[in-house]
Amino acid sequence: MLAGCGSQASTPEAARTASSGPGAPTSSASQGNPASPSRTPSPSRHATKAPSTATTAAVSKLLVFVVENHSMAEMRDQMPWTYALAQHYGYATDYRAMTHPSLPNYLAIAGGSTFGVTDDNNPSAHPLPAPSVFGAALRAGLTARVYADAMPSPCFLTSAGDYAVRHNPWTYFPAEHADCATHDLTMAPYAADVRTGHLPDAGLVVPDLCHDAHDCSLATADAWLRQEVGVAMAGPDFRSGRLAIVVTADEDDGSQGNTVLTVVVHPSQHGAVVTSPLSQLSLSRLYTEVLGVPPLRDAASAPSMASAFHLPLLRS
Repeated sequence: MLAGCGSQASTPEAARTASSGPGAPTSSASQGNPASPSRTPSPSRHATKAPSTATTAAVSKLLVFVVENHSMAEMRDQMPWTYALAQHYGYATDYRAMTHPSLPNYLAIAGGSTFGVTDDNNPSAHPLPAPSVFGAALRAGLTARVYADAMPSPCFLTSAGDYAVRHNPWTYFPAEHADCATHDLTMAPYAADVRTGHLPDAGLVVPDLCHDAHDCSLATADAWLRQEVGVAMAGPDFRSGRLAIVVTADEDDGSQGNTVLTVVVHPSQHGAVVTSPLSQLSLSRLYTEVLGVPPLRDAASAPSMASAFHLPLLRS
């Protein structure tokens, strides 16, 4: 079930940037420190009008950002910029992670299954069968790329410093390792890919252990998302309507039945509030819906995020 929101009250800074046309903010991939959140806009009012897609280009690209280990209530209360973004565009109120700990949830997103994994061990302990959604994109002649914050080198197979390999799911599909080594990269190319309109068809941004709120505060994660999501929203992929952005969390802290805030950002969304049940498998299905390929494994029977948010798809 979806309810819309028709208020034209103040919007997040990135939304104003994306719609009014000033240059993109400087990415922290080159700057080094995330920007501080600016004044958060006041919440918008809920109505019943569904978002209009009449003048919006169809979605052909999906970029996902994942926060760590916080419930919907915590994210709503402690991430003012992200929640304002949710209110302005759209969010789900009953989106649940699959399980605990982290890794199985990332695998569900990338592979359409938890594969029976119940721990956070390295890829060497869990060599999973192809395809992933990233490999599926490449086999369909499309593009895929992971941008992993603080990763020492492409497709790095062990944790190091603030880089957690368990948050980088493509590394768990050894049959796709050659593609992973080519397309699972650091944050270095991110800003240029945005600026030139070359974000991938299937994209994932993996914050480091501080920027994802695992080791630092949700305020820190909110500031980092404001910077990096704001960069994407200022680029031609988003401005044209080709790109949809999802911000979610891998799991909660055990306080809210694994319900996490999940935000869908696209020009077709105008305060959408989706109350129907969704999950990490729905997000995996959304990748394949955007790519125009069959859903992977258990994602085939998951509720459709594209349908729930009435997203216009190029390849549907």
